Amino acid sequence: MSESTGLSRRRVNQSVSSSAGQTLSDTNGHASSSTPPPTATHGGSAFAGGSKIAYDPRDIERDDEEAKLGGRPPKLTLMEEVLLLGLKDKQGYLSFWNDNISYALRGCILIELALRRRIAVFKDPNRRRLPISERLIEVIDDRQTGETILDETLRMMKAQEPIERMSVNSWIDLLSGETWNVLKIGFQLKQVRERLAKGLVDKGVLRTEKRNFLLFDMATHPVADLRVKDAIVQRVVALLTASTSAVPSAALDQSGTQMRALRAVCLACAAYAASVLDNAFGRLGYEEREAAFARCDDVLAEFAVWPFGSAGGPTTGSRRREGSRIGMGSAAVHGREAVLGLLQEVRKELLGGDEDLSAELVAGVLEVLSKLDSLL
Repeated sequence: MSESTGLSRRRVNQSVSSSAGQTLSDTNGHASSSTPPPTATHGGSAFAGGSKIAYDPRDIERDDEEAKLGGRPPKLTLMEEVLLLGLKDKQGYLSFWNDNISYALRGCILIELALRRRIAVFKDPNRRRLPISERLIEVIDDRQTGETILDETLRMMKAQEPIERMSVNSWIDLLSGETWNVLKIGFQLKQVRERLAKGLVDKGVLRTEKRNFLLFDMATHPVADLRVKDAIVQRVVALLTASTSAVPSAALDQSGTQMRALRAVCLACAAYAASVLDNAFGRLGYEEREAAFARCDDVLAEFAVWPFGSAGGPTTGSRRREGSRIGMGSAAVHGREAVLGLLQEVRKELLGGDEDLSAELVAGVLEVLSKLDSLL
């Protein structure tokens, strides 16, 4: 028996070999001349237009959720944007005299959860007999959002729901620690401003430094990416200085963001309630600044009721700037047109119109924030 020498050719499945269009080399390493040279293919590669060979099921769920809610969540939460407006760019801390921002941030947490369709007003036909801020809240979707503070609040609300449903006003008070009930003191969210700042550090918007304040050292968070804060300022200014009924695109978040118009309203109103709105008006003159504050009064009055735009007249908070409206003339008329145009844009975003229970919750939070001492 003679022994075979040299390299032996590997046996290959004929159907796979022919379908791929590849040639087999002979024992001397030369390709057969009867078939054309092979062409490079990337079958099964997503980059070459083929089918995905692996995927995360959560990506499909996220796409379905975005399609259902009309857009994707923004990169920054409402609380983070309000905090950014209040932070001093270089010093990296909030004003020591601001007593409203902590309470306003808790309201922003509820607004953000409502805008993401996680919570809503409890659907009770008798709820309309109660003030909007006293209507009960229920969890309609307990999936995590990916934001620590939002998820912590959602878990607390879900755990409390079988025991007792609480109102919009009660939840803001409990999250802020404004309660004498010892049994409910555990609902208080602590160090919200610091946790939000650290979250912004992780997102590359802020950086952490240590600053000496005579008797103690304190961690501060100066702005690392001024473009992010400038974009927020421009959106607020564009919304409150618009001279036409059409909502300017500069006042809205990126295209594809869910509830863009209502988010713009909530940002301006929450910043107003948190006493940080004036930080966005640094480049405006005195008359423009007063007109912008008056516009925000009108916006808050129209969106702190349900259905939106059903306000019967100026609120108590708006009367304090009533004197500044006198003599504005055409500016006041343009402002009213802009508010009406904003109402129309927001109504387009509602799911079910006046039966949108999540938007009704937003109105309840804005009603609570409109009663802060700083606005009266």
